[in-house]
Amino acid sequence: MTRSKLVLPVLLALVALAGCGHKRPPAVTTARPSSTQHATTSPLDANGEGQDRALDNSGAVGRDLLSDANGEGGPLADVRFAYNEASLSDEAKATMDRHAQWIQAHPTIHVRVEGHCDERGTVDYNLALGDKRAQTARDYLVSKGVPASRLAAVSYGKERPLDTSHTEEAHVRNRRAHFAVLQ
Repeated sequence: MTRSKLVLPVLLALVALAGCGHKRPPAVTTARPSSTQHATTSPLDANGEGQDRALDNSGAVGRDLLSDANGEGGPLADVRFAYNEASLSDEAKATMDRHAQWIQAHPTIHVRVEGHCDERGTVDYNLALGDKRAQTARDYLVSKGVPASRLAAVSYGKERPLDTSHTEEAHVRNRRAHFAVLQ
């Protein structure tokens, strides 16, 4: 076999191998427009304008300032969701009432509402469910008087679990909305 006949199969094999790497899907950021402003999916940029991003790995500008490495322990506790649900329980609403008061008392911060799911279901399904959870939590905070411009919503689906074990307790812990406090 000549050298030129070997080049093509080798190149095809390299291209095929390059496509086999496992990549984490991007987070999905979304927001709903209000009647007085355009949709913003993250806190204000340097010009005081909202930033509109369809897909983004960070979800919002800034980093979670007050939570530990596991994403817990900040001033805004996670709220949990029932299996395959995006509605807020009475307990979650009570927690979020306190969150709304805290956010309003700290006018310089922004909050990224992160929707998370347990490991069951497809990546796409869980990104959509995580988005519904984040939007539900964000909308509830807005209904309690928190300015929408200070809130971002992002879905991480099942890609960032708090508990990586495969138990029902882990599933309960992972079905949540997390509130990342940002500067």
